[in-house]
Amino acid sequence: MRKTDGLLKLVGLCLLAGGLVAGLLFPVVGGLGVMSNEASATVDNMSAELANDPPPLVTTITDANDEPIATLYDQYRIPKAGDQISDAMKWALISVEDRRFYEHHGVDWKGTVRAAITNQTSGDTQGASTLTQQYVKNYLINVVHGGDDPEDRIGQQRAREQTIARKLQEARIAIQLENRMSKEQILTGYLNVVEFTHEIYGVGAAARSYFDTEAEDLTVAESALLAGMVINPAMHDPWNYPERAKERRDLVIDLMVQNRKLSEEDAEEAKEEPLGVVADGPNRPPANCTGAGPEHGFFCQYVEDYLIESGIDKQDLYQGGYTIKTTLERDVNRSAKESAEEQVDKTEDNVANTLSLVRPGKERREVVALAANKDYGTDPEKGQSSWALPSAVTNVTGAGSAYKIFTAAAALREGVTGVYDEIDVPDRHVSEVFVSKQPQCPPLNQYGDKKYCVTNAEGAEFPSKLTLQDALAQSPNTAFVILAEKAGMGNIVELASKLGMRRSMARNDAGAEPDPESDNRALAVSQKELFGPSGNSPGLGSFTLGPAALSGLELANVGATILSDGVWCPPTPIREVVDRNGDTVEIEEEECEQAVEEDVAHALADGLSKDHLPGGTAHRAASEADWGERPMIGKTGTTQNNSSGAFLGATPQLSGGAMVFRPDRPNGGLCYNGPGNVHACDADEGTMFGGRTPAQTWFGAMSEILDGADEKPIPETPGPYRNVKDE
Repeated sequence: MRKTDGLLKLVGLCLLAGGLVAGLLFPVVGGLGVMSNEASATVDNMSAELANDPPPLVTTITDANDEPIATLYDQYRIPKAGDQISDAMKWALISVEDRRFYEHHGVDWKGTVRAAITNQTSGDTQGASTLTQQYVKNYLINVVHGGDDPEDRIGQQRAREQTIARKLQEARIAIQLENRMSKEQILTGYLNVVEFTHEIYGVGAAARSYFDTEAEDLTVAESALLAGMVINPAMHDPWNYPERAKERRDLVIDLMVQNRKLSEEDAEEAKEEPLGVVADGPNRPPANCTGAGPEHGFFCQYVEDYLIESGIDKQDLYQGGYTIKTTLERDVNRSAKESAEEQVDKTEDNVANTLSLVRPGKERREVVALAANKDYGTDPEKGQSSWALPSAVTNVTGAGSAYKIFTAAAALREGVTGVYDEIDVPDRHVSEVFVSKQPQCPPLNQYGDKKYCVTNAEGAEFPSKLTLQDALAQSPNTAFVILAEKAGMGNIVELASKLGMRRSMARNDAGAEPDPESDNRALAVSQKELFGPSGNSPGLGSFTLGPAALSGLELANVGATILSDGVWCPPTPIREVVDRNGDTVEIEEEECEQAVEEDVAHALADGLSKDHLPGGTAHRAASEADWGERPMIGKTGTTQNNSSGAFLGATPQLSGGAMVFRPDRPNGGLCYNGPGNVHACDADEGTMFGGRTPAQTWFGAMSEILDGADEKPIPETPGPYRNVKDE
């Protein structure tokens, strides 16, 4: 090399080093880019955030007794104060990452210039970042851009760029940060932010996940292993690369000796220790509702869905460090789960059996259990499902005759009949009000394509007249279609919504959000619009036979509304939401309202009070569970082709909606061959009824849940609703 060439290179490197120093103090111009006043303000804001804003934390969901059931997080982190982290951990990190940490003021000038010269004269890349600068970088990657959307990924990429401009901004923030925070605060902040692989962030979570210990109890060997990982966590993963992890750990131990924080004798002993990590990977809790386990996962999922719909952003929910205190009663939920699984095996393909339980009340409507025969999880081969089976609008084939409740409610409210008035029960009824393009009784062309024809269940025999109370217990189809003609479908669909089926009625016939672009009206409009009066149409008489998609939780809430003097309240799984600072977060919930007059609710309750007694469709299930004569209301339902069944049952203490249905391939039937022997079958082979699996599930759970509880009466029918003359 000529002397002039060497001299020029030396001058260039000196200028580069000078530019780096100057860039920390003044705006950068020319090839390094322009740092405007706006950019400087960004630096100020960022240093303030680092000094004051905590990183993402774990949200904890508890049961009604404040016992945790699940954690939600994007980053598993357990924050620790400085005095909760062992000195061994602190000195291990300083020794390997920034031995001059207590000497510099955010930027190590000697190291920065040396790294800049080396990077320019060779193919190697040296960072020379201090712990303060690394804190800035990790904060940008893991906190500011800690999400998973495209903008966050771009931000993470920029924070990792090996450019002088990025290094300058990082250094300026570090300098300002050292004026706002003490060295101990910076070191603690870094140890709470840094990543340790497997979604584990911060030394508190790492101590538990790697060694099943606390950060304050970390030994030299444990601390050295963790400190050695921060440069490249994936590369030094002790489970995937144990030899590489040990080599790095031992290097950190040697550096602690060089830094005079560990004796040579103690260092040799520490290097003789095994890695000591827990077996089979890090011991961290699941990051979502799978952590609630097979029993409580469906409830946890409902809590998450409920809070997001109430206005909490999902990323905030997973990073905000909330404590979600719920209404889940574990023992009640466990009984519901056991009963559901006793009736239908969890591994049975395409058969879901659910039970949702809520407590009646005129000020709050607490959900206490959401259970299914399926376990909550992601492996269908093991009988798992992550669909919100008990709470969402998942049963698309309907609740069958359970919807006769709404026809009875409208008939009572509109003065069509009283609870003890007799109503007509023909074997077949051809409607002069409702129409149908597909008549339901043969011969198909006997009444033309505009008449709605209905028959009673095959093989069922009824007297020609029944009181409304007996009709609700025995469930003849024709009687309720006749009542629907007189009460008006507008009143019926209105009361279905008001009494509890609000979300279900707002969905389309397939249980989804209405799609106005669809050519199929059943998919284009809500159920309320589809089945209710429209233009010259009086509505669809089939609604009273329950063919519409529904939520089992909402069905349970109908019973609670009836036994709460006609007061509807939104079902809620939330007792309180507390933020990371211990302050209560207000959740927007709908207010309770009087859905029907109290007298109408009492009359309807009395009308529904005989289903479990001799002659009622649920009597056999009640007898098998030794229910006795405990007062209750109930209504069974079975859909066309026996493709699903439902049972709404309620006592003054608890209301439940039980459903069995085909969640994956809804077209077809369900075959019942006794408890535990239910399977999907062809439509013409179905033998399922609401009085079988659904009622058996309800009584099996409730007889155990209410064992020893007081027997409370069902309201009696007020005088004006006992007998009404049919004009």
